[in-house]
Amino acid sequence: MKMTGLLLTLVLLSPFAHSKEAKPVINGFGNYFDVPKHAPITADTKFKIAFDVAPAAKAGQQNNYMNSLARFINMHVAHGVKPENIELALVVHGDASVDVLANKYYQQRFDAQNKNQDLITQLLKNNTVVYVCGQSATYHKVKPEQLIPGVQMALSAMTAHAQLQQQGYTLNPF
Repeated sequence: MKMTGLLLTLVLLSPFAHSKEAKPVINGFGNYFDVPKHAPITADTKFKIAFDVAPAAKAGQQNNYMNSLARFINMHVAHGVKPENIELALVVHGDASVDVLANKYYQQRFDAQNKNQDLITQLLKNNTVVYVCGQSATYHKVKPEQLIPGVQMALSAMTAHAQLQQQGYTLNPF
């Protein structure tokens, strides 16, 4: 199982993982494969999707579950969807709560750079909201003032998902 995950990570991060010529919306993240024959997607297609992330990255490494949002944006824009038609939400909980610490606090805790900060900052600038579960954050000693600017503390991940669903977001099952 670990080997499969490692191979998938290497493939998705490889320079060959995106052959479309479109400039990525999220730079340095979100590699994807071009699929020349796929079900049609129009420029007017609209997405409103919540992603749930609980596993943390190893200290100093990128959380590839968070990278899925960048891949979703980059691949759909490259295939003609208007960026303004993509609304994403990232709900972070469990051990991943530390992955939304601002670099200063992440460094103090792990003696390493938070490789997720640039990704999250770019996502926030591209029609994405980011919530961290207040229950998990409190358990992992993550305070609101320690979060990457723009990340919001929710009462809980359950609360965030319920509210997002009421706002018309669907849950990505991956």
